[in-house]
Amino acid sequence: MAAVSRSRHRRDSKSIHIRITHRKMTPFKLLWCLVFFVFAVSHTFADDEDDDHEMEEFLKREYSLTKPYQGVGSLGSSHWELMGDAMVTTEQVRLTPDMQSRQGAVWARLPCHLNDWEMQVHFKIHGQGKKNLNGDGLAIWYTKERMQKGPVFGNKDNFTGLGVFVDTYPNEEKQLERIFPFVLAMVGNGTISYDHERDGRPTELGGCNAMVRNLKHDSFLFIRYVRRRLTVMIDIDGQHEWRDCLDIPGVRLPKGFYFGASAITGDLSDNHDIISLKLYQLTVLRGKQEEEEAEEEITIPSVDNMELLRLSQTEEGMSGLAIFFTVLFSMLGCIFLVVIGLLVYSHWNESRRKRFY
Repeated sequence: MAAVSRSRHRRDSKSIHIRITHRKMTPFKLLWCLVFFVFAVSHTFADDEDDDHEMEEFLKREYSLTKPYQGVGSLGSSHWELMGDAMVTTEQVRLTPDMQSRQGAVWARLPCHLNDWEMQVHFKIHGQGKKNLNGDGLAIWYTKERMQKGPVFGNKDNFTGLGVFVDTYPNEEKQLERIFPFVLAMVGNGTISYDHERDGRPTELGGCNAMVRNLKHDSFLFIRYVRRRLTVMIDIDGQHEWRDCLDIPGVRLPKGFYFGASAITGDLSDNHDIISLKLYQLTVLRGKQEEEEAEEEITIPSVDNMELLRLSQTEEGMSGLAIFFTVLFSMLGCIFLVVIGLLVYSHWNESRRKRFY
């Protein structure tokens, strides 16, 4: 199958040059020089790091779903198959209409055998229901099983593989910490159940809020799996910029699983539309040891240090606002100490100069 190559733009490394003069500097000038130096050095290192992790992307059409959706749902004439209430229009694959008790899905017919890949999802969730009177959401899958109806956003429970969920309705009562819709990810090994009553919290890898309903602009979800690292980002603000959602190392996903998308409605409903699913093969430079690790066969999906990850989420007692102010005041405290240090040094230097001259 033909592939389309797409390379990332390379940024040139930036050099840093600071001229030191014998002119006397005030403490505040010294402070600004210090801030500039730290910023410039970190920016340069970031650029170098980006260069080290550059990748080439190749669009894999056999795993991608795009307009005009030719043959989708027809037996044997397409790489994608419809299930349940899903239907194809000229503008999207509608997984569910804005009606109660519906579920639908679209699944790839071919298993994916790529080591490193990235899925870009163009989707839309919209309906007549007001806030908190809509549901239930959609999911993007990379799983061993396919074409099986179930309660987890229209797919079977106890799945084997990766699920990334756009959950639009909070089931857990007294939900105060999260704003819905909420994006989260889960890795299942065939025995782990998705907890609906707690909105998947016991098994989630992480997530972020994403106000994706009834938007006038496009909404996108980005899922990358490279070097056994799972990254999820969103672009929902109409600014064509990705925003971080979760980034988890040590995720082990077998090759040969299937991509799919599903959605479900209950007493509440929404239109859940997939406009495109674009899968890119990532060509990543690896060392010898990394190559050997990449060739190791993985049979059961898992996440390294999952217990530690859950513990850190459980002990996460501060809200985002509290964390922001904690970091802010810590930075202000560091700057205050630097200024005091500079003033003391300046005073000592001035006293020393008067003593000698």
